[in-house]
Amino acid sequence: MAALLLATACKQAAPPHATLTATLKGLKDTVVFISIPVGDSAKTDTVPVKDGQFTWTGDIPEPQKIFIGTSTRYMQLFMENTAVSLHGNMDSLDQAKITGSATHAAYEAYQQSIRDITEQEDALYQQFPEVKGNDTAQAALEAKVEVLRLQRRERSKQYIAVHPESPVSVDLIADMAVIGEFAPLDSLYRQLKPAAQQTAAGTRLGKRLEVLKRSAVGQPMIDFTQADVNGKPVRLSDFKGKYVLLDFWASWCGPCRAENPNVLKAYNTFKNKNFTVVGVSLDDKADKWKQAIEQDGMPWMQVSDLKGFRNEVAQQYGIQAIPCSFLIDPQGIIIAKDLRGAALHTKLAATLQ
Repeated sequence: MAALLLATACKQAAPPHATLTATLKGLKDTVVFISIPVGDSAKTDTVPVKDGQFTWTGDIPEPQKIFIGTSTRYMQLFMENTAVSLHGNMDSLDQAKITGSATHAAYEAYQQSIRDITEQEDALYQQFPEVKGNDTAQAALEAKVEVLRLQRRERSKQYIAVHPESPVSVDLIADMAVIGEFAPLDSLYRQLKPAAQQTAAGTRLGKRLEVLKRSAVGQPMIDFTQADVNGKPVRLSDFKGKYVLLDFWASWCGPCRAENPNVLKAYNTFKNKNFTVVGVSLDDKADKWKQAIEQDGMPWMQVSDLKGFRNEVAQQYGIQAIPCSFLIDPQGIIIAKDLRGAALHTKLAATLQ
């Protein structure tokens, strides 16, 4: 009897597990990959699929975002140690119905609160192909997108202020920190409750901010040495005395290749005004890297260690998405970040008078 009671007590004390039951119409894959962030990496489970249906069970010690990857698409959702169901279509994953996770329901409520902005953004993005080659029209579109981006950020800041304990708030700041400036992000981070800061996601965010602080506007450039296309070592500090656009890109990055003509135009416009560009490629294949340089007609210095996203310079500067750039003054101080499109020309024109 004592043994039976002990077994029953142990069974009752066992922690709950997370269960995800999914049906995705149009999913032809035989497996999906479920990835859960762990520390600075992730744990990925391979889950069998039959007729578009799959079930995954695991332990989620605290509410957090997980990722589901297929051969063609991926989606993300907030998971908890509860039973969660997912129903949707592969051609419209953004409209999938997810139930059972209170955190994901909160995230969907936030997304609904900014839908008026995101719908306007989507409409503007669809207009960009129509104005390709028209600098004036493109600059006007970029300005409209920037206004909406700032409105969306204000809504996010309001949400964080009202929900400082929420995993959604942590996630919103983490998204901003992919490409962002340290000071405003640190201010938002300090608004979080200590319990939110101490979660796994909050801890990762804190470490991310430490990296961004080192490469923030107003900080001295982080010096480095990497090889050029001929294998010759090049030091960033060799360019001290000039204004330098430190440009992180890669041959495989579509947005980077689309931005390269804009950088080339800026280079040709300002190269005689004590300005140059230094490109750092996140390629891992030398032939692809060199071919892209030739195809895009980039005459400035290019360096890489051919380690892809593990490029040591990219890690020092905290690069998590490209294209990404830093404008450095002749004294080696970072004076601007992430200048693209018309904003690059406006900043250079104002700086290089």
